[in-house]
Amino acid sequence: MTTETIDKTHNGVLRQLAALQKMTQTEMLEKWRDIYGAEPPPLSRGFLLKRLAYRIQELYYGGLPQPSKEKLQQHMKDYRENSKCSAGKNSAEVKRILPGARFLREWHGQRHEVIIRENGFEYNGQIYRSLSAIAQKITGTKWNGPAFFGVSKNFKKGE
Repeated sequence: MTTETIDKTHNGVLRQLAALQKMTQTEMLEKWRDIYGAEPPPLSRGFLLKRLAYRIQELYYGGLPQPSKEKLQQHMKDYRENSKCSAGKNSAEVKRILPGARFLREWHGQRHEVIIRENGFEYNGQIYRSLSAIAQKITGTKWNGPAFFGVSKNFKKGE
């Protein structure tokens, strides 16, 4: 880590945070190498930006106190143990929707119908791979398809 890369003054932190917004992906990856001392993981630009901003502030203001880190580690351990224990229960709760089922949604005064097929989802005579693709076709913007059609988050197309 070079001292030129990290300006450890309050104004320096603010300048670095502002500069992050203007960086290219390549510059952000180089900044990552400088302040983490490691190769960057394959992350989106938005996530890199957040992690770099956090790290710059962490270097100036200090990170979490050790007791807080330990508490977080314990919470993560508890979460992992609990989610493994309940994995079988959760998978049994997945609701299977059989081919032939229909989803109806009214959007801007127009009724839209989707039929579950063996090979996908039929909408207006065309087969789509996902409900999200149909929701985007209807709205013109990205949507979570199951949420758009009011289907449970545990929805799974089944036989």
